[in-house]
Amino acid sequence: MVIAAMNELVNHARQLVSSLRGLPNVVTASAREVAEQAKVYGRVTQYGSYNFSSNVKNLSTALTVYLGSDRVETEVLTQRKREIKRSAPETIKRLEKYLTRVPAVRVCCRIGDRSDFTPSCAFVVSTYRADSIRLAHMVTQNLFPADESGSADLIVVAVPEWPEKERQVLVFPEAGVTLVLGTDFFGEIKNAFLRMAMWLAKERGMLGLHAGTQIVHAQSSDGALRRLGVIMFGIAATGKTTHSCHDHGLDRPGEAVQIAQDDVVFWNADGSALGSERGLYIATLGLSPDHQPVLYSAATKPEAILENVFVDFTGAVDFDDRSITPNAHALAPRTSLGSFALDGINLPPVSDLDRLVLLFMVRDYTVVPIASKLTPEQATVAFMLSESIDIVGADQQTGMMSGGIGASPYIVGDAVVDCNRFYEFVKSHGSKIECYMLNTGSVGELVEHELDGSRKVLRKVTRIAIPEMAAVIRGILRGTIKWREDPNWMVETPAFVDGVDISRFELSRHYDQQRIDFLIAEKRAERARYAEGFANLDPAVRAAAEF
Repeated sequence: MVIAAMNELVNHARQLVSSLRGLPNVVTASAREVAEQAKVYGRVTQYGSYNFSSNVKNLSTALTVYLGSDRVETEVLTQRKREIKRSAPETIKRLEKYLTRVPAVRVCCRIGDRSDFTPSCAFVVSTYRADSIRLAHMVTQNLFPADESGSADLIVVAVPEWPEKERQVLVFPEAGVTLVLGTDFFGEIKNAFLRMAMWLAKERGMLGLHAGTQIVHAQSSDGALRRLGVIMFGIAATGKTTHSCHDHGLDRPGEAVQIAQDDVVFWNADGSALGSERGLYIATLGLSPDHQPVLYSAATKPEAILENVFVDFTGAVDFDDRSITPNAHALAPRTSLGSFALDGINLPPVSDLDRLVLLFMVRDYTVVPIASKLTPEQATVAFMLSESIDIVGADQQTGMMSGGIGASPYIVGDAVVDCNRFYEFVKSHGSKIECYMLNTGSVGELVEHELDGSRKVLRKVTRIAIPEMAAVIRGILRGTIKWREDPNWMVETPAFVDGVDISRFELSRHYDQQRIDFLIAEKRAERARYAEGFANLDPAVRAAAEF
């Protein structure tokens, strides 16, 4: 699409959403009003909360297209995405006409709180299918309230009843507009706002991070109580949300963990991390009071909103039942965390903390150490690898199981900008920022690759338990881990962690040296190949790719 035609398309999208506010069929509603209307379409659970069901239960990543200048259109498109892009002008014309004829509801909200980055948001949803009102209800509960009279920085329009065969998400980052067509999955709406906010933050010199944040008071080895900031990164199933909403067993007098955010923050050069949402979007599959007590408590409060969770005819909730989908969620207010909730959603600048600790959660079962201390260069490589398509939450049409930061459903534009900015932010604070990679999988697995490319596991291993990883994190925060130069990797790894038998994870207990060398060489080559795909990556980061 030529530049002039693309500019016309972006302007058309902007005009479309601007015109909606004046239409007689588009009603601006309050959070209370949409909550009352939505309850009719939910099922009351044993906890007094409501459970809603969506037709689409995953992100439509394979059908999401970014439209605008060359700065945002950096992705190599699949055939289906090329078709969506080619049809976009006609799609918007049809949508413009359609939205003048169907009932719709508009709600106003805001991303962020008590900071200088609080973009105003408007969500417009067609209620031709009346139960779609629940999406407006969930948006108002996830984001912060805003003035209904002002203009919006970010606008999402959703038409859930759009034909399934034409399901698509059209993103116009430079206009602050996303059109969500043919899906009623709340995660899609949530992502639409956060994606555009991350682009806006990047444009303002910040860095959007898919990460959870905490303020921690931990007693160091000298007995002093220190105030730390924690930022946790990790893709689906690595334990990011579990551990970002965990107390890590910090139980000495004066120790405490306060949760700020669990999904997306906006990082400034001074090290402050500005929060985005007032809700927690909790993946509920396998949620239990034994392993995730803080999250379980939040998800079972009356004010939580359940989505696609199995609820039987009596209202009993079963978080283990996958009959409907493995991708069920609970949207819970941060206030339901009780004493674990930070008073506010923002981390202060590094200068106001004793340390800022960055934790990169990965999941591997062969040779990646359980914990590694990283240099700023190595941490940037970890950051590049810490983003991916959410395997459970993404539409499986992609065929992609992972892809690093380049495959993130949040990041718009050239990802190398994010990588280089991350590196600059980290190294500018010297020893005040510490970086670690944590493997929430295990070591010792034996895998055989079949001729068709499939994996056959010959020897399974037991995943590191949540209390064990909590002990590792506790040791990092207290500064009590004894580190050593790893005999196989170019990092420091633990020689001693209080509460963990670290010898269980010695590679020599599971493989001979030849096998160790082979598996590590594979990992290093994979990282190097990935880094090579980023033109203009800082040379120091590229050189560290094989750590």
